[in-house]
Amino acid sequence: MYRRRLVFPVIALGLIVFAPARSFAADASKLPGGTWASIAQLPDLNGVWEMTFGRGGGFAPPQPLSLTPKYEAILKAFQANPPHDTPSANCVPPGMPGIMGEPYPIEILYTPGMVTVIAEAFMQVRHIYTDGRKHPDDPDLTYNGNSIGHWDGDTLVVDSVGFSTDTPLGMNMGTQHSEKMHIVERFHLKDPKMLEITTTIDDPEALAKPWTKTVTYSRHPDWTLAEYICQQNNRNSVDASGKAGINLQH
Repeated sequence: MYRRRLVFPVIALGLIVFAPARSFAADASKLPGGTWASIAQLPDLNGVWEMTFGRGGGFAPPQPLSLTPKYEAILKAFQANPPHDTPSANCVPPGMPGIMGEPYPIEILYTPGMVTVIAEAFMQVRHIYTDGRKHPDDPDLTYNGNSIGHWDGDTLVVDSVGFSTDTPLGMNMGTQHSEKMHIVERFHLKDPKMLEITTTIDDPEALAKPWTKTVTYSRHPDWTLAEYICQQNNRNSVDASGKAGINLQH
């Protein structure tokens, strides 16, 4: 079940007090990237990147998924009666880790205490907090999860939890994950024009062992992200039984 964060005003002595929605590190300015000045000292991941499919990079062969018996049975049941259409055909974003494997560019931006990743696909935004905060004790379950990061030398290490179980474990429909899925990414510049991201997924309920893949991206300093509005001119439909259809009236 999803929880909505509600912040109620408290009126006392004529003052309106709002409860804070998040906690921050006591002094993030002492951490790498905590100030504009220290951002200039970090490896330069800023800008637009595209996955290097078939051009000397892209996917390194990932380990095969090793599912637990329960989740192997879920996958087999799905394969025996697959739906007629995919959620993405109806504008539902893939969530993590799938959003980082889409064939569309991403943009990385630095601000003090945070690294932002914008994916052109589905116009998704990931906030990676590098201000020293911890994960919430009970995070809202979202498509992209709750992400915190730190710098390990010249590598940005991103730790993410709190994912909606409506999303697949990877890019393949039917391969589900539990609420315990935990993703660690390592962003590392191989050279000024090549970014490598190694992703490790752990899920004690769904995976018999962690799963790892490595992807490389090439830098495109002259690119900007395009607007991606999936719903515009979307002709896919799904009826109550899950059967796919198409509307040719547009």
